[in-house]
Amino acid sequence: MQFEYHVYDKELPDTILIELKKLHQVIFNTSEDLEEKMSTKSNVQIIVAISDGKVIGYKIGYAIDKHIFYSWLGGVDPEYRGHGIASKLMDKQHQVLKELDYKIVRTKTMNKWRNMLILNIKNGFDITEVLTEDDGTQKIVLEKRL
Repeated sequence: MQFEYHVYDKELPDTILIELKKLHQVIFNTSEDLEEKMSTKSNVQIIVAISDGKVIGYKIGYAIDKHIFYSWLGGVDPEYRGHGIASKLMDKQHQVLKELDYKIVRTKTMNKWRNMLILNIKNGFDITEVLTEDDGTQKIVLEKRL
């Protein structure tokens, strides 16, 4: 299988944005407005994986400050998992962040997203904190030095 990877700043082609929103709905089962949420972030970066013109994976992040980048949202279409797409998206993101002189990439995940937790740890992230939300949900904060 052949996959293409594309890096975008805040502005996405309409066709890519539509596909990304559909995939986000499939993965996270939410109707949140990604466009609106992205518009409130600074230095947004979006990396998409494409197969046969279809967005099959993505990674979205934004700058916390000039040295720390927050890897915010991402996922791979369930039909395409197991092909190393999430790892490749992460590699691409980290490569671009190094070129932009970021020093640290930070992310959060939860125990229910175990594959993402394992992927982060395998790729050099350290658990730095566990937060408990008001509803009792625990979020695992991870960081990696670039």
